[in-house]
Amino acid sequence: MTSQAKYFLISRAAKCGAIAAFLLCLALLVGCGENKADPKAEVPPPATVEPDLDANNFKVDHPEQFPLVTAVEHKAAPALNVTGVVQPDIARAVPVISLAAGRVVEIKARLGDTVKKGQLLLRVQSNDVSGAYQAYRKAVNDELLARQQLERAQILYDKGAIAKSTLEQAEDVAQNVKADLDASTEQLRLLGIDKDHPSGIVDITAPIAGVITDQQVTNASGVQGLGSPNPFTISDLSYVWIVCDVYENDLDAVRVGEFADIHLSAYPKRIFKGRIDNILPVLDPNLRTAKVRLEVANPGMMRIGMFVTATFYGKQPETRAAVPATAILHLHDREWVYTPVSAGHFKRLEVVTGGMLPGNLQEVVSGIKPGDQVVLNALVLQNTLEQ
Repeated sequence: MTSQAKYFLISRAAKCGAIAAFLLCLALLVGCGENKADPKAEVPPPATVEPDLDANNFKVDHPEQFPLVTAVEHKAAPALNVTGVVQPDIARAVPVISLAAGRVVEIKARLGDTVKKGQLLLRVQSNDVSGAYQAYRKAVNDELLARQQLERAQILYDKGAIAKSTLEQAEDVAQNVKADLDASTEQLRLLGIDKDHPSGIVDITAPIAGVITDQQVTNASGVQGLGSPNPFTISDLSYVWIVCDVYENDLDAVRVGEFADIHLSAYPKRIFKGRIDNILPVLDPNLRTAKVRLEVANPGMMRIGMFVTATFYGKQPETRAAVPATAILHLHDREWVYTPVSAGHFKRLEVVTGGMLPGNLQEVVSGIKPGDQVVLNALVLQNTLEQ
């Protein structure tokens, strides 16, 4: 065999070996691809939904994807919320009285001011001072004369110059004159006049410490003594009243002596305690409400006229259901839960919820009862329905 023939045979054998090696590698690759695990095989099959004749009923192919939970029992004392207004305690409101009639010449305090006991409030120029001082001076002179006459009568009686009846008459006159002097002195004291340094100006002072909650005088206005409106009213606001309107049907939740929670609109994070002091016996004939009065300690935040919300807890406790908060679906301003009807069938029920409870539970006022089963995560089921 020639050298050319040998070269041809060797080249042909090498090509056949390369082709065989390529085919072997290709077979191995195909085999590996067939043995590789499919990631989709590990994912649970998608749940398909078949609507029932009722729009709130649904059939799910794989209900095991939606675990259930049982509603537990919750004892709740129903709360009654009513509105009220802060008012001063009239037992702690003291009017400022001017016994002297005259004209106001100076005002030292204004509506809303906090004053101390004995603080000067206003000054009144009055002619009553001159009359009271004149009566006082006359009583002083009469008392001096009556005392001198009694001393002379006593000397004469001791010497037998006069009868005992004359001495007794002198004693009676002296006592009457002394009573007139005491009365005129007290009149000056009530008017605030110093009998040793009389003045035509009467100072009106605060009878108690508190806040001026009413003012009826201005500069240069007239004061008519007891016959006119009181110049000021001072209220002790350390305790205030909350007056609420409670409907006739809700009066069973309100009892005298019990306490209620007070919420101020100005301080929503603060809760105050108010004791029910009185329930007025007369109902409003138009609104069918009764006035309920609460007494509340005022830490300085409550102002007269503020609106408040009072919460009463006097009704008997009710048994309600409680479920995890995830079981409640908030949809279109309404609240729903999903309950199982049969195998693979769920029903959507509307519920009314209450407040949050410890353990991330939600109180359910109506719609389900303790022992009912609901879907643990209502949002997951709702998303499946919308797909």
